[in-house]
Amino acid sequence: MRKFMKKSIIALSLFLFMFGWVIKSNVQASTPVELYDNVWRLINSKYVDQTNNEQDWNKWRHKYDNVIKSDQDAYVAIETMVASLNDPYTKFLNPKEFTEETSSIKGSLKGIGIQIGVKDGKLMVIAPIEDTPAEKAGLLADDEILSIDGKSTKGITVDKAAEQIRGEEGTQVTLVIKRKDSEPKSYTITRAEIEIKSVSQKISSNVTMPNEIGYIRLSSFISRNASKEFANILTNSPDKKAFIIDLRSNPGGLLSNAIYISDMFLDGGSIVSTVDRDGYKETQKASKGVLTTKPVVILVDKGSASASEIFSGAMKDNKRAVIVGTQSFGKGLVQEINKLPNNAGINITIQKYLTPNGTDIHKKGITPDIVVEVTEDDIKNKNDVQLKKAIQVAQDLSKGTYVVKK
Repeated sequence: MRKFMKKSIIALSLFLFMFGWVIKSNVQASTPVELYDNVWRLINSKYVDQTNNEQDWNKWRHKYDNVIKSDQDAYVAIETMVASLNDPYTKFLNPKEFTEETSSIKGSLKGIGIQIGVKDGKLMVIAPIEDTPAEKAGLLADDEILSIDGKSTKGITVDKAAEQIRGEEGTQVTLVIKRKDSEPKSYTITRAEIEIKSVSQKISSNVTMPNEIGYIRLSSFISRNASKEFANILTNSPDKKAFIIDLRSNPGGLLSNAIYISDMFLDGGSIVSTVDRDGYKETQKASKGVLTTKPVVILVDKGSASASEIFSGAMKDNKRAVIVGTQSFGKGLVQEINKLPNNAGINITIQKYLTPNGTDIHKKGITPDIVVEVTEDDIKNKNDVQLKKAIQVAQDLSKGTYVVKK
């Protein structure tokens, strides 16, 4: 165990990833105009699409030189410039937003406990965080948020939506939610201090887990302790004949955690590759040796994104697990967080990632080996048909009566 962790830490010590993010502090500026110009140069040299959304990027460089007089002017100009990329993941963060983003990396935030994103121009719930006001209120992955406190979300950015949803503990926010094949419904949710938990073995009350099957619920890859906690469960479960890893509604987290946990199951082989704007491909490989050779079933759904897709893609392509559930979210891009002066920041998409088979899953997602849809009646009756199917598959795998498709 110690050798495994040491090798992984050495290989990944240069980077800190969050939802595919790399954090850097390399921007120097003494005036607002220089701040704007530095951001222009960062995007010009690092943005994954060299055409910058098929536009002449040079037109932006001196566009606001005679207009920018203050930091606030620079912020507005930067936001306008960045919006031209039409990339929801490349975004400017004012000091408040940057503080909130980095606080989530540290493992806590104030709000309702929800991961959101823009998909096809609509503000969507990627996933509610387990045991938070959002989950308790009944919000689900793939819910569309039509309005926030009476204000339409049409054309809203993820940043602006997050700013409106977050707030002081004890205050309330009202969301109008549109669910597929249902009428819009209003949810008034009380904000709280959200402690981001990652690993648990809590099972739905209406599902009986056989003693020989180990269950690990991974609600996010955010916590820096997630891989250690996960490894402890594996090493302390020698009697289990198979494991179910539940990644449903897991919006992602530290890429390093996805790689560490993949390495626990893979005896060599590729885990994930990243490709930059110049086409340079870098591949992360698993070390030799594993923590367990027991069969694995992974549960995914439309709320499983980013690091969840890296892990499940690595396990699927290496024929190490059977994937059960529904198509995952499809977020296959890596962002670099650049810290700007005065505690602002700019997230820039710098790479895309590929599964071991070279599959680009962005806007596509991971396709399960066994598709199990959940109906409204299943949700209403708390009938976890996906977990029940995973248990059946895990038992078949442990008995050698299920063969993973080659």
